[in-house]
Amino acid sequence: MASLKDLKNRIASVKATQKITKAMKMVAASKLRRAQEAVEAARPFAERMATVIGSLAGGMTENDDAPRLLAGTGSDRRQLIVVATSERGLCGGFNATIVRAVRRKVHQLEADGKAVRLLCIGRKGLAMLERDFADQLLDAVDMSAVRQLSYDDAQGIGGRILEMFGKDEFDVCTVFYNRFKSVISQQVTEQQLIPVSLPDDGEAGGPSGDAIYEYEPGEEEILVDLLPRNVTVQILRVLLENAASEQGARMTAMDNATRNAGDMIDRLSLIYNRTRQAAITTELVEIISGAEAL
Repeated sequence: MASLKDLKNRIASVKATQKITKAMKMVAASKLRRAQEAVEAARPFAERMATVIGSLAGGMTENDDAPRLLAGTGSDRRQLIVVATSERGLCGGFNATIVRAVRRKVHQLEADGKAVRLLCIGRKGLAMLERDFADQLLDAVDMSAVRQLSYDDAQGIGGRILEMFGKDEFDVCTVFYNRFKSVISQQVTEQQLIPVSLPDDGEAGGPSGDAIYEYEPGEEEILVDLLPRNVTVQILRVLLENAASEQGARMTAMDNATRNAGDMIDRLSLIYNRTRQAAITTELVEIISGAEAL
C-alpha cells in the first residue's frame, strides 16, 4: 500500500494536471469560436463555386477540348491522396480517425492495382503514416508557423498539386479531412479534387435551379481560369474545416481529461483519508496498550 506521503504527492500532481487540462479547454474554446466563424463563412463560397463549375461544365466532360482538370487524363491508375491532419496532439481521436480512413483507402486502391502516393498536411499525419507507407510518402506540408489561415496558405498547397498534375505525376487527387459538424462531432470526409467532382444533376443548374445562363466569354475559357482557382478554394475549405474540427476535438478531449482528473482526485482523497484514519487508529491502539501494560 502507498504511504501517506506518496498519496499526497500524487493528489498534488493530478491537481496540477487538472489545472493544465482546464486551461487548455478554455484556450480551445476561444480558438474554436473564431475557427467556426471562418469555416461557416467559407462554406457558401466553396459550395457556390462548385455549383457554378457544374453549370459551366454541362456536357463538356466528354468533349475532346475539355480542360484536363475537368476531363482528367483518361486513366485512374496513379492516385494522389492528400491527408489533412493537425500539427499538434492532445485532440482525442481527431488524427487517428483520418489516418484509419486513409489506410483503408490505400489498401483498397492497392488491391485494385492502383499506384498510390501520399501528401500530408500536418506533422501528426506524417508521423502516423510513415510507419506503414514510408515509400509512398511524398512530403509533409508544415503548417506549424501559421497562426491564422488565409488564401495564400491554401494557394501554396494548391499550386503544388496543380504543378504535379501539370507534370503528369498523377491521374486522380483525393483529399481526406474532418468536416466540422459540432463541438462533439467531426465527420471524416473524402473529396475528389482532380478531376473536378461535379455536383448532382439537381444542383448543376446554377443558383436558380432550372435557370439557363449564357456566359461571355465561352464556358471553356471561363473554366480554364476557374478550375485552378477551385482547387485552391477547396483546399482552403479543407484547412478551415480541419482547424475548426481540431479545436472542437481538443476542447472535448480536455473536458473529458478534466473530469477524469477530478474523479481520480476524489478516489485518491478517499484512499488517503482511509489510510490516515487507519494509521491514527493503530497509533492510538499502541498508546493504550502501552499504558495498560504499565
